Amino acid sequence: MKTQYILTTPESPEKNRDFVKMLRILEEECQQCAPLTPLECISRCNIWKLKNELRRLHETMENPNFMKELLNALKNDTRLQILKKIVRVRYSVRKPQQELKKTGHSHSQDTIVEWYLRPLLEVGLAAETQDQYHATTFGGRLTELIEDSAETVNFLPAHSECYEETMLKALLSGPKTFADMNESVSQKITSRIRKRLKTANLIETPEERDYIFFFRSKRDPSKETFSSTENKVYNSIPNEGISAKKLAGKTELAKRTTYKYLRRLKGKKLIFTRKTSKAYCLTTKGEKLASLLHELHNLVEETINSSEQVIKDNENLPNKW
Repeated sequence: MKTQYILTTPESPEKNRDFVKMLRILEEECQQCAPLTPLECISRCNIWKLKNELRRLHETMENPNFMKELLNALKNDTRLQILKKIVRVRYSVRKPQQELKKTGHSHSQDTIVEWYLRPLLEVGLAAETQDQYHATTFGGRLTELIEDSAETVNFLPAHSECYEETMLKALLSGPKTFADMNESVSQKITSRIRKRLKTANLIETPEERDYIFFFRSKRDPSKETFSSTENKVYNSIPNEGISAKKLAGKTELAKRTTYKYLRRLKGKKLIFTRKTSKAYCLTTKGEKLASLLHELHNLVEETINSSEQVIKDNENLPNKW
């Protein structure tokens, strides 16, 4: 039987293909396959292995808390290092135990299984065969996805309800006001989540006075006497309004001086202020993390769709016997 190792070889050029394409390629290979016995087909057939994995993943991903459990499983450096290693080679639990000792971490094998390996097994990133652990195809594709960005996940709290992730994903489409954020998560926790993200330098807001805009009033300016600087400031205010910071840049005046003349113009009732809703946006670091979360969600969606297709189609390979 001719065997393809698309599922297990990370260096394979097929590693970027989605599950549907993988299945299509393997199905074509299957049609040309001539195993001697049914046992040989089951034990060596990659399409059987992939479909079996997708069936198990379908059951796992039906859990409404799957995405939360997946994200929490990834928020651990040691767990991610183990996952990267078992993508390349199968490990008994003794191997990661020896490697952890080299870094000064002395854990029993039971601790390693419960704390590092079981969370990977529970979300379908890893599997166990004859006391050896290896990454699933899903685990391999996810590892490849986060390979250069794994450290960014550590900016988020572990063992959380993943409200921070929800808010970051919402902000990926553009700045959001406090009211907008309430649509993503409960209003009771919006302030707390926003504070955490701001402390972690994942989101930012304009400077305190940037969301206060100055507008010209309808009062006739010809009835007032202007100094040259007052006239310059007044004529630099556009109809759509402007913040003091931008006005200072436009008039090339110091910010403190700008406020001084704005107060004078306001005293003459020639201008008025209006507050706009403060908007929150992603920092560069926040955008990188939000993009990674978006790609993770896309991978999960693709995997769910592929597993549903496998369930929908004939679950068995064509009967050749």
